[in-house]
Amino acid sequence: MLKKTVLTFAFLSILTTFYGFNAQTGTPVTDPSPVLEPAPKSVGTNALAKERLCVISPFDNLMRDISEKEGNDWRLMAAIAYHESRFTPDITSSRGACGLMQIMPSVAEQFDVPESLIADPATNVWLANKLLSKIGESLRFPAGTSDEDRMSIILACYNGGIGHVNDARRLARVHGEDPNSWEVVARYLTLKSEPEYYENEVVKCGRFTGSRQTLAYVKDVIGRYDKYCRIAVR
Repeated sequence: MLKKTVLTFAFLSILTTFYGFNAQTGTPVTDPSPVLEPAPKSVGTNALAKERLCVISPFDNLMRDISEKEGNDWRLMAAIAYHESRFTPDITSSRGACGLMQIMPSVAEQFDVPESLIADPATNVWLANKLLSKIGESLRFPAGTSDEDRMSIILACYNGGIGHVNDARRLARVHGEDPNSWEVVARYLTLKSEPEYYENEVVKCGRFTGSRQTLAYVKDVIGRYDKYCRIAVR
């Protein structure tokens, strides 16, 4: 009888964790903006062990469920997570970036998520999706922009900051070039380390010295995304 009681209690505990109840508050994180969906409830580690096959990381199903709901390709989010954390949910960088997607506290603040919840995998992935969507919307690409150019420029914003990328796009316009071409934007990001360019009146964020890192980041994530597309279905 005691054994049966213990097993029943264990099953109920696992079931509760699976459905994502927050052990501290019992409430989901919510986003104050009426145009955004509420953040997912905190998800315990047992919830990651769903029966669907994981081919990229143990977080495949979590990323698929959240990212596809937000309109993003979960395999792209997985490629970002690999670069950012090697799929390690409990790390914090020296700059304070946290979790799978290396989310900064300032990003959580934008979506009214308490800093204490950033490391939660579901919340972390949700925030990354919201940030990527917000970046994409703010860049206002014209209809003819290629998927690769669009994705590359958004990733550059995710890594190097949207302000510097917008500076590069403004410089491209000033010089009569296409601000929606990643090749062009990448070149002006590099040139933004030179006074002739970062002192231009259209530049709002000053000198940029991180172009090598940002360009390498975009190349790595795009390459890994292509690989993930070959081994995993959307």
